Amino acid sequence: MKQLAPLSITNGRLVLAEGDPQPGAIRCAGDRIVALGGDVAAQAGDRVIDAKGALIAPGLVDLGVFAIDKPAFHFGGITRAALMPDQGVVLDKPSAVRFAAQSGKPDLWVHPLAAATRDLAGSELAELALMRDAGARAVATGRRWISDSGAMHRLLSYCAMLGLVVVTHAEDAGLVGAAVATAGEMATRLGLPAAPAEAEALAVARDLQLAELTGARLHFRQVTTARALDLVRAAKAHGIAVTAGVTPAHFMLSDTAIGDFRTFTRLSPPLRSEADRLAVRAAIADGTIDVIASGHDPRGPEDKRLPFADAEPGMAGAETLLPLTLALVRDGVIGLAAAFRLLTANPAALLGVDAGSLAVGAQADLALVDPDRPWIVDSGKMAASAGNTPFDKQGVQGRVTALFKGGAQVA
Repeated sequence: MKQLAPLSITNGRLVLAEGDPQPGAIRCAGDRIVALGGDVAAQAGDRVIDAKGALIAPGLVDLGVFAIDKPAFHFGGITRAALMPDQGVVLDKPSAVRFAAQSGKPDLWVHPLAAATRDLAGSELAELALMRDAGARAVATGRRWISDSGAMHRLLSYCAMLGLVVVTHAEDAGLVGAAVATAGEMATRLGLPAAPAEAEALAVARDLQLAELTGARLHFRQVTTARALDLVRAAKAHGIAVTAGVTPAHFMLSDTAIGDFRTFTRLSPPLRSEADRLAVRAAIADGTIDVIASGHDPRGPEDKRLPFADAEPGMAGAETLLPLTLALVRDGVIGLAAAFRLLTANPAALLGVDAGSLAVGAQADLALVDPDRPWIVDSGKMAASAGNTPFDKQGVQGRVTALFKGGAQVA
């Protein structure tokens, strides 16, 4: 990107790591923040943008997307995305990782997650050290759980030596099988193949034991049930290096949303009971959940216009990630600073990237956000490559009005 004049954003409200937003301005030179606060003023020759009272926040860091979808990411305020290894060419070789790491620049930085095993088959470890050197920021098991405990033990041991976080899917594959719903009244009424919610807790319990044994850092990409969350909570108290994530679907929706067989609600893991949904919200409030991610997985008609049991799981989540997380703030579940930590600082720290906070010397990845701006989610008008959102036609609040990557405006 060509060298730009310094950027000054004035008359905004700075979203800092703690507390309420503070009135002030921010100034960037090159790709870095050089000053911020209530006494910062634009200098001669600066590009000046009047925020008009909007929030000045760090660009979102989306942990665990399945496609690089720039228009959707920019709409949603995302400046960095951690790409899952489940791609047409699986990210199980250094060359694939290196290509993915360059795929979004300069206006979006992609952080590849290396495949834990060759072809994500769950048995033979991939070339983890070489992929780390090629740009992988963590290792992921992909959409599936590694059922072979020996393979998972080897993976965690090796990643502990390499200093890499292991991002894992948490559902016991032997129990889940071909299930598309959570066992319970709704699945029974609809006649859908279902698996007990305990499949998640069983997977979490085993992986926590192995993480403690090996000393590895473990991140559960989604934890969606009360029992599994209790296990994560206890593990944290015990000193195990574990973090947990979730997507908005699992704190906004329960399994009643699948009642009309709408395949946009076909997700992995599947939607849970109302009690589990409330448990997720409680876990966000008490810090058991560290990351809220979009799970962005755009699926076209060939994958979604099918009977519910035959449809592919996944949702286009990048555009709704911010407003649905801000709904937790309006509901009094968390404060605004905590909401942005879940979306920015925490995933950035997990990936080990210089992003996610407003601080002098930090990357100038910035979003201007109107937290009260209302809009209607419309699957037919989304910026995503496919509009498979379970929140179609739902009213939300919160919109990114401008986005900057390294000080350059990208939206």
